[in-house]
Amino acid sequence: MSDTNFAVYLIDDDERVLKALSRLLHTAGYEAQSFASPADFLRAHDPAAPGCAIVDVEMPGLDGLALQQMLVGDTVQRPIIFLSGKSDIPISVRAMRAGAVEFLVKPVDKAALLRAVELAVTRDQATRAARRTRDATIARFCLLTPREFEVLTHVIAGRLNKQIAADLGTVEKTIKVHRGRVMEKVGVRTVAELVRLTESIGITPYRVNVFQSRHKRPNNVEPSLS
Repeated sequence: MSDTNFAVYLIDDDERVLKALSRLLHTAGYEAQSFASPADFLRAHDPAAPGCAIVDVEMPGLDGLALQQMLVGDTVQRPIIFLSGKSDIPISVRAMRAGAVEFLVKPVDKAALLRAVELAVTRDQATRAARRTRDATIARFCLLTPREFEVLTHVIAGRLNKQIAADLGTVEKTIKVHRGRVMEKVGVRTVAELVRLTESIGITPYRVNVFQSRHKRPNNVEPSLS
């Protein structure tokens, strides 16, 4: 266990199971937090906090699969390990297809559970690292002025400077300046790199307005050249 900030959230309506799992995880070096119901967990849940959830499939009211669906829309999807009192292939397949780390049958093999938690740690770290990279990329594109964004859409569509100048009613020299600033601000040297970077955050020549509506640029952007 290397990430001391990583928490394992235990969600089960059986107090004996919660105590047994909590002891096991504490012994293995994890921080364990117990909840008697999905509702209790959701009231305390912070999607930004690193961790995974060990969830009983069958609980009164909101069950484990319903909880999984509620967590799918979070900024960073919470890794889930399911526990079940019986082997149920359709339910296990449904859970795994929805992104579960593992589906284990009670009484749970301790070694298998700890392996699943280790896998959840790896998955959570990778997901959060990818999110940080994406957020940093988005932040760079948010530095572009409206005019630079306009030029960007033409560049990634494969248009030449003189074609862009004609479309925007300006001169080729001005487009070169805008283009250079775009490349500098987002940190790329070639159009191929620019295209790959825009695609990674969902910017295409036809969806740039969607990006602009979701991500606000700073108020202190530089004025346009034309």
